[in-house]
Amino acid sequence: MMHIRHFALFIVSAGAILALIVFAAFWGSLAERIFSDLQAWFSATTGWLLILIMNAALLFAVYLLFSPLARIRLGGPDATPEFSRLDWFGMLFAAGMGIGLLFYSVSEPLQHFTAFQAYFGDPARTAQRSMEVTFLHWGLHPWAIYALVGLTLAFFHFNAGHDLSFEAPLRELFSPFRAKVLGWVANLAAVIGTVFGVCTSLGLGTSQASAGLARLTGLETSLGLQLFLIALVCAVALVSVMTGLDKGVRRLSRINLVLAGILMLLVLAMGETVFVLKAIGEHMGGYLNDLLMLSTWNETYTGTNWQSSWTVFYWSWWISWSPFVGMFIARVSKGRTIREYLLGVLLVPTFFNFVWMTVFGANALHLELFQDTGFAAVVTAAPTESLYSFLDYLPFSAALIGLAVLVVLVFFVTSADSGSLVVATLTSGGKDPSWQQRFFWMVTIAVITSVLLRAGGLEALQSATIASGLPFGLLLLTFIPALVIALKRPFMKPEPTPEPAKPAE
Repeated sequence: MMHIRHFALFIVSAGAILALIVFAAFWGSLAERIFSDLQAWFSATTGWLLILIMNAALLFAVYLLFSPLARIRLGGPDATPEFSRLDWFGMLFAAGMGIGLLFYSVSEPLQHFTAFQAYFGDPARTAQRSMEVTFLHWGLHPWAIYALVGLTLAFFHFNAGHDLSFEAPLRELFSPFRAKVLGWVANLAAVIGTVFGVCTSLGLGTSQASAGLARLTGLETSLGLQLFLIALVCAVALVSVMTGLDKGVRRLSRINLVLAGILMLLVLAMGETVFVLKAIGEHMGGYLNDLLMLSTWNETYTGTNWQSSWTVFYWSWWISWSPFVGMFIARVSKGRTIREYLLGVLLVPTFFNFVWMTVFGANALHLELFQDTGFAAVVTAAPTESLYSFLDYLPFSAALIGLAVLVVLVFFVTSADSGSLVVATLTSGGKDPSWQQRFFWMVTIAVITSVLLRAGGLEALQSATIASGLPFGLLLLTFIPALVIALKRPFMKPEPTPEPAKPAE
């Protein structure tokens, strides 16, 4: 039987989502203008605070990594991991970045290259900085915010015995009543943000997959094709989420990791192999060397607003996704020590992202720098098709494009199934959700994406989701002291018990 508070969360979140969907579908231009203006205002006035929040999460992760607290095991001293490391990495990879890796791996470095040319002048220096900034956006910082949310939820759930929700850590800092109210509001925001975030991601994936299929088959990139793809992918995702973590989600994540790895290795072999291998080390060295400057830069003296469209946008986006990704990571990380957890969540996906972005991004930059193709202009004109435009330059391009479309679709599925599973968990009070809850949220995500693709309004939802980054980021800052207090509690020495007074002789 669902608790009244959990039922209220389910009803209120579903009602709020329906109201916002109707607003975005019937008054799309107004909704997009309102949410875009709100996002722009947040970026212009509080971008510095978002940068501070992301840096605080990374510094806290580094502190914990080298702290004696890192020996604590999630689930207790005798807990064992539920998933192998390969399956664990696969699920981290699928949930954490998803389809964005395919969408931005070619377009982002080239767009930075175009924007930075006027500033740096020298093409080599411009290309190097373009890759460093790309690494910043897809590197340690986003995974640090995911690690913070996931570790907090996992410790309070597996070690302290609380439900898997945002209320538990708040009890360390607030009165029970305030923690209950704030936790309920945070859970509500997480449900809405996750649904909208997954829907906009699916819309992005649909446009990219349909563009690839159109190239392969000669079909029009029509609304009908996009709706068909949504129905197909969400049907597979529904089967996955209904079978649970151990069967559906785990297996799909492994398939996802293998297919993405094959695509990356084929591009490495068929592209500028030596150039890319040299670039990987150079990019990582440049990123680490300039990390302090890159991660604290605020455009204070330039008077420009480039960061609003890129760094601040990304920081808002990763924070707004952190409830979804963090809770999913928490669910699959039982049995890991905090040190193993942090090394796995921070370093392994970051390293994979760096290699991926270099294989695709450096090859794309090589086309622009050394082959006089004008590729940067092609990407700027059609960023949605940038991956396929790049693959056209490689041998066996049709086969590579077909594999890329398949990878996009599998990413599509893993984002949908993990997202709906997290939302169902939240509206079930942090407990294992019923099949009815999983079914409802998976179908809801499919319907919302389809309706907004048809009526317009996905851009408005994306802006609304990103605008929620700052309030949620402020909440995440409270997780740091709450987690430290809870982690240190078992290590505190008990107060010495006073010896009983000796009877007078």
